[in-house]
Amino acid sequence: MKAILPVFPSSTPWQWIDLDDYALTQDDVDKAAWFVTPTRQFAGHIAFSALLRMQPTFGWRFLGHLIATEPFSFVASLGYRFVSRYRHRLPGGTPACAMRPSA
Repeated sequence: MKAILPVFPSSTPWQWIDLDDYALTQDDVDKAAWFVTPTRQFAGHIAFSALLRMQPTFGWRFLGHLIATEPFSFVASLGYRFVSRYRHRLPGGTPACAMRPSA
């Protein structure tokens, strides 16, 4: 992703942070990826939308706004759920993408 998007914030797997520092719970990070700024928190497809909206290219910013707008947001949400469910099987997956065993 960093090769495609020129503005890409550093990322840290949730396993390496203290969730309390970000006011997040285990359930929050189990359900979605998060994009956290000093003033806002974005989850799931809206986090991806926020990442796109910070790009210098008009096309990426436009797509970011589109993803956050109904009815496109609904479709993006479904796409996000699919990708997040199977992220460990996608090319480029890392150990941080691995699913925790179900209890």
